[in-house]
Amino acid sequence: MSASLTTTNTLRTSKILAVNYEGSTVKIFTLNDKLCARARPGQFVMLWVPGVDEIPLSVLEAEKNKFSVAVRIVGEATRTLHSMKVGDILGVRGPFGSSFTEAIGKVLMVAGGTGTAPLLFLAGKIAANTKRLTFVVGAKTKDELLFIKELKSLCNQQGVIATTEDGSFGIKCLATEPLETLLKAQKFDMVYTCGPELMMRKVFDLSEKLGFPMEASLERLMRCGIGLCGSCVIGKYRVCKEGPVFNKSQLAEVKDIFGISRLDFDGRRISV
Repeated sequence: MSASLTTTNTLRTSKILAVNYEGSTVKIFTLNDKLCARARPGQFVMLWVPGVDEIPLSVLEAEKNKFSVAVRIVGEATRTLHSMKVGDILGVRGPFGSSFTEAIGKVLMVAGGTGTAPLLFLAGKIAANTKRLTFVVGAKTKDELLFIKELKSLCNQQGVIATTEDGSFGIKCLATEPLETLLKAQKFDMVYTCGPELMMRKVFDLSEKLGFPMEASLERLMRCGIGLCGSCVIGKYRVCKEGPVFNKSQLAEVKDIFGISRLDFDGRRISV
């Protein structure tokens, strides 16, 4: 197929250009693809692991005909992907979905696990235009905290608040615990969040209570990535199409589901 007829939904082959560890549990894969290199912070790609499955992954970085994704082992496809090497070939579609609004002013980001990846991408885009960038990042252990060095470079040492559940690094607590005090003490022009849905629900609840604007990047089961199959629906929205980034007003429309339930592989509603 000629390049002029190629769309974001066309399955292309993509070569792995680099594989790097981030902590002890996550690998960063850099691949070549002109379309995905145009991705904006918050968008995702569908990555096909030949003979195994196709999975959605948030974009960590995109530039100069290449893009990167952060991958933690959660199933067969990610386990197989972790075994692959530079030069191996994958299938790719995308980029898909909505992106974060690139706000200016005073910004707070709240991330957990691999949800740090799209927010790091965003932070790199807006850091030069913000009055102050504060980043709260959480994980279970020190080894699972991601991109601390990069975050400190963007936010300065004082702008990064790290939390771990076991107390092995930073503050011993969940990422949401310092938030209410922080949000009452300072006025932020925008709050962004990505990570475990219960964490993001807490950020949303605080936004309703304290009245600040926010955007969240949601994760749901995705099969098609283009809004056809319905496996990723949350209320009236398709996460792959209208999302994955939703603003406060949109989240208010689905707050009886957000942070509470989702669809499983069989279409049954289960708890988050």
